[in-house]
Amino acid sequence: MTAPRLLVAGIGNIFLGDDAFGPEVIKALTRRPLPAEVHVRDFGIRGMDLAYRLTDGCDAAVFVDAAPRGLAPGTLSLIEPELPDLADPARHAPEAHGMDPVQVLALAAHLGQGPLPRVVVLACEPQVVPDVDDPDVTVGLSAPVRDAVERAVPLLHTVVGHLLADAGAALAAG
Repeated sequence: MTAPRLLVAGIGNIFLGDDAFGPEVIKALTRRPLPAEVHVRDFGIRGMDLAYRLTDGCDAAVFVDAAPRGLAPGTLSLIEPELPDLADPARHAPEAHGMDPVQVLALAAHLGQGPLPRVVVLACEPQVVPDVDDPDVTVGLSAPVRDAVERAVPLLHTVVGHLLADAGAALAAG
């Protein structure tokens, strides 16, 4: 039996402070790489690229992203998002230079010929949430999110190990 194809996608804008969590985790993986059968990529804010990659037949994808959930800054969570309602494609219109994971999943579902892969989000609670209507350029992570990057790497190795063994494996809820 061949190992499932797995995608690990860093998501976030490096110019919006804690939103750079995903790209920073991908960078940290260069010091402790994932197995060769895992496709690891920093997608940044390129939602269309990620949507197309999700249609390439991978069995599972792990999005690494900052996600405000009302927890303490730097808290890591594993989330399995529900697929958005695709009945109204206009609600999920793609944005060329944006990265709303719901829109990415909807676009991938619209583009693909088959079902989407299982998606798990390794989320980090940001300390500072940027104002999307008037974002200030802020380079660098807050201290709690910077510390979370180092904790995310071993957690990602654990999650990937479970998904490589069985793409449908139950994971600890966050």
